[in-house]
Amino acid sequence: MAARYKVVLAYDGSAFHGMQRQKNGRSVQAEVEMVLRSLGWQGRSLLVAGRTDAGVHASGQVAAFDLNWRHAPEALQRALNASLPADVVVSQLSPVAEDFHPRYQARSRRYQYRLYCQPQRDPLRERYAWRVWPAPGLRLLSAAARQLRGRHDFGSFGSAPTPGGSTVRQVQAAAWQKMTGDEFVFSVSADGFLYRMVRRMVALQVKIGQGQEDPELVARLLEDGRSKARHMAPPQGLTLVAVEY
Repeated sequence: MAARYKVVLAYDGSAFHGMQRQKNGRSVQAEVEMVLRSLGWQGRSLLVAGRTDAGVHASGQVAAFDLNWRHAPEALQRALNASLPADVVVSQLSPVAEDFHPRYQARSRRYQYRLYCQPQRDPLRERYAWRVWPAPGLRLLSAAARQLRGRHDFGSFGSAPTPGGSTVRQVQAAAWQKMTGDEFVFSVSADGFLYRMVRRMVALQVKIGQGQEDPELVARLLEDGRSKARHMAPPQGLTLVAVEY
């Protein structure tokens, strides 16, 4: 008899067109489903907590599937990882209730965006971070992040996953941290995210931190909910780090 399994996936999004299966282009979902089929999976679609854009990474993406597996869960995790490509791994696997759904039962999702500040490019860092120059001020970044917290219409920062869907979201936490050296990390948690919402939030905050945009623009866009923020950060600095249930 088939049981439902929950998996936590980590992947380097550099060579993927996103999490979701694509007609043309490599996807994380298609890679996982191909391996599952080799293990006897007969499902139509992997259940996932949410899609990530092309080039976006994950250390805590959650998925679920039903499988008739007669061995220990640890053996299933080993079997999956033995066949998955090098840029995807099942970091955790466990049996769950048969009605578990990684998307609809999620209480929050947490992303991190990493950037570094240098006048010239660094090929060894730019795969996982956005290079910006001049360096933004931490005080201005933090003030902008505080305005994003709470329940707002984030329509100016992204599009609803389904046409005509609500663009109101509850941002539970949003903060910048100055790391060692020239790096900054933006951490944000919400009950859900719009398409490209985090990347627009980051880009505007960086422009504010550099003194190139009015700090009051965040509040105006949240009040407007329609006019799209003009700037968008590149995908490679963004990582889905956790989905909470």
